[in-house]
Amino acid sequence: MGHLHRGGVLAAALALLLTTTTAAAAAPAAAAADRYRNPVSAGFADTFADPVVVRGDDGLWYAFGTSDPLREGERQAHRVPIARSADLVDWTYVGDAFAPDQRPSFAAPGAAFWAPDVRRIGDRWVMYVTVTDTTVSGDTFDTAIGAATAPTPAGPWTFADSPVVAPRPGGGGGYLWTIDPSQFTDVDGRSYLYFGSYYGGISVTELTPDGLHAVGTPSLVAIDNKFEGGYVLRHDGWYWLFASTANCCAGPATGYSVQVGRARDPRGPFVDRDGQRLDVSRAGGTPVLTQNGNRWIGTGHNAVLTDLSGQDWIAYHAIDRADPYLDEPFGINERPMLLDRLDWVDGWPTVNAGAGPSEDARPAPVTTGRVDARFDTADLGGWRGGTGHWRVTGGVLAGTGTLTARAGLGGDVRAEADLRLAGADTAGLRLGRVDVTVGGGRLTARESGGATASVPLPAGLDLTDRHNLAVEIRDRRLVAELSPARLGDQLAVVALTLTRPAAGPLALRADGGPAEFDNVSAAALYRPVRHTVAPPRVGPVLAGYSDEFTGGLDPAWQWIRPNPAATVTGGALRWPVESTDLVGTGNTAGVLLRDAPAGDYVAETKVTLDLGEDVVRNYQQAGLVAYVDDDRFARLAQVAIWNTRQVEYGYELPFAGRPVYGGSIVGTPATTTWLRLAHHVDRATGEHEFRAASSRDGTHWTWGAVWTFPADTTPRIGLVAHGGATPAVTAEFDYLRFYR
Repeated sequence: MGHLHRGGVLAAALALLLTTTTAAAAAPAAAAADRYRNPVSAGFADTFADPVVVRGDDGLWYAFGTSDPLREGERQAHRVPIARSADLVDWTYVGDAFAPDQRPSFAAPGAAFWAPDVRRIGDRWVMYVTVTDTTVSGDTFDTAIGAATAPTPAGPWTFADSPVVAPRPGGGGGYLWTIDPSQFTDVDGRSYLYFGSYYGGISVTELTPDGLHAVGTPSLVAIDNKFEGGYVLRHDGWYWLFASTANCCAGPATGYSVQVGRARDPRGPFVDRDGQRLDVSRAGGTPVLTQNGNRWIGTGHNAVLTDLSGQDWIAYHAIDRADPYLDEPFGINERPMLLDRLDWVDGWPTVNAGAGPSEDARPAPVTTGRVDARFDTADLGGWRGGTGHWRVTGGVLAGTGTLTARAGLGGDVRAEADLRLAGADTAGLRLGRVDVTVGGGRLTARESGGATASVPLPAGLDLTDRHNLAVEIRDRRLVAELSPARLGDQLAVVALTLTRPAAGPLALRADGGPAEFDNVSAAALYRPVRHTVAPPRVGPVLAGYSDEFTGGLDPAWQWIRPNPAATVTGGALRWPVESTDLVGTGNTAGVLLRDAPAGDYVAETKVTLDLGEDVVRNYQQAGLVAYVDDDRFARLAQVAIWNTRQVEYGYELPFAGRPVYGGSIVGTPATTTWLRLAHHVDRATGEHEFRAASSRDGTHWTWGAVWTFPADTTPRIGLVAHGGATPAVTAEFDYLRFYR
C-alpha cells in the first residue's frame, strides 16, 4: 500500500512534478547468480515499495513499485517505476509506466499511483493500480482502482478511461480504502480482482473477460481494520489469500507482516491453519512472513513468483530499522524490495522454512536451465532434427511436427514453455516417453505405453493467445499446468503417475498445423523443504521468578503508577482495565513489573478479558510487556481495535527526539488467551530480542514478530491492563511464569 497509517493518510505528500524515462533496450540474458543478498533493489533504488514481479515475453523479469522517489535526496516521485532483471537478483531501472501528465480522466491532477499489480489477460498485459485522488469528490483520498494496458511489461502503458472499482463512500464518513489491487484468473476462466484495506477490509469482485470492469456484487474476504495488500494464488487445489497486517509505515517501529488463509472457492471463506476465518471479528491468519530480529522490520505487501526450477519466491518490501526513512525522519518510509524463498511445509506457505527475512547471502533463484531457449536469434544449434518445418521469426519459434533439444533430461525435472496455437490442433512438450499437450479443449498428459490423464480447459479459452505450459516430474509423479503468465492462476492442472522415469530429451510438438514456442526451459526440479525451523524452546519453570497469584501480590512486584484497584483474589490478579495509555508522551498507564532472569527465558501469562465481538471498544487491552521505560517497551496484549479483536505486539522506542509506536499481529485471541515473550540475547550485538506468541488453548501456539532492545538496557517483564474504562471490564491474570 502507499503511505497510510491506521486512521488516515500520512502527512508526507507526494510531489506534483513527476518524471519518466524511455524504457531501455532489453538487457542480455545472463547466467543465474549463485548467491544473492537482500535488498535486491539496492542497485537501482533505495525504496521500491509494494513490489510485484512478472516474467515478460522476452524471458526477462519485470518489477513494478509504488510511486515514490527511488533514491534519497531525489524528492520527486516516479509514476510506477519499472525495473528489469535477467536473474531476479541484479535489477536495472528502465523507466516509469506513466508520464508526468498521464492520468485517466477520473483521476484528480494531484493523484498518485500505488501498489500496482500486473497480469497477462488475453493478448496483452494489464496493470491494476490504486488511484489515490479522483474527481468524484473534493476528498483528497477518494481512492479507486484504475487499469492500464500494454503490449509488453515495459510498456507503453495506456490508461483505461473508467475505473475498474470506483470510489466507495464509507459508512463512517469519507471513502473506503479502495486500494491494493490484485487480479486472479480461476480454472473456469473467470477473472477476479481483490482490493481494499483497513477501512473497508479486503473484498473480491468478478471482472469482465477483458479484465477492465467489475461485475456483480463484491464479497468481503478479510475483515476491515486488520488486513490489506491481498494477493491470491491457487496451490494444491486451494485458493490462498496472502494479506498484510498491522502498520506499513511507522518508521523504526513498523511491524507489518504477511498472513495467509485458504479456501475452496475464490470468494472464500478463507480460514487459517487453526480453522479461524479471516472475515470475522476475531480474525485468523497464519503467519507467512514476519520480522525475526535482524535488520529487516515491516516485512509485507507481497507478491509470489516461481523460478525455472519450480521453487516459489516471495517478493515484498521491508524497512531497515537503522535507516527507516527515505530522507528526513517521519517522511517517506524507505521500503526496498526483498526476495526470499517461499516454502510449502505440511501444505502451508512459510518464508525460509519459517526463519523469516534474510540479510545474509543465500542461494539465488534458478533462472537458467539445461535447456534455456529464448529464440533471440535464428540459430537452432541447440536443437536436432525432428519432423516438420521449424524456424525462428520475430523472437519466437514457429513450426509443426516435432523438434528435439540436444540436452538430455533425467531425474526430477521442471520444463516449461510459452506457447500459442497458430493453426495447430494440439501443441505441447514431450519429456522422454511423456507428452503433455493442449488443444481440443483439454490439457492432456499421456505416457507412451502407460496411462493418460486429461482435464478440460475453460470454455471459450483462446489458445491463439500466448499461455505458459509448465510440467514437473518428481518421483514418477507428473503435474502439469496451463496459466496466463505463471503466477499461480492456473487455467487447468493435470496429474499423472508414471510407470517409469521420464528420462530422455525434451521435445516440442505441434500437430495439425503450426504453433509458436518461446522461453523454453528445462531445469532440475527444486528440492522441497520438509520441516520448519524450531520455535523457541520452553524449559522448566523458574519458580523464584514466577507468581501463581495464590497468596496475595508477591513483594517482588514493582509498580509504575500503582493502581490500588488491581488486587489478587481467588487465585488471580484482577485488574479493572484503566482509562489510560502507555503510547506517546502521556504515559498514564499503570505497569506491574518483575525483574527477569539473566540469559534466555520465556515469560508466559494467561489472561481472561471479555471484550465481546464486532462492537467498537477502542483500545481496551491486557497482556504482557517487556519494559525499559515509558518510551521503550514491547507490549503483547489482546486488544479491541475498532470492530476487531486482535493480539497486538506493539512497540515503542525513542527516535529523532520523540517516541515512535508501531506493532505487529500475533495470532487470534479468545476470551481467555495465553501469551508468551521469548527472550534471547544476540551473541554478536548483545541486543535483547523478544519474540511473541499467543495461544487460544495454552497448547497450540502461534509465534510471530521479534522486537529488540539495545544491549545496554535491562528490560523487565510485567503486566498491563489499560486503553479504556468504558464499558467496564476486568482483566484476570492467572499467573506470570518464567521458563528457562
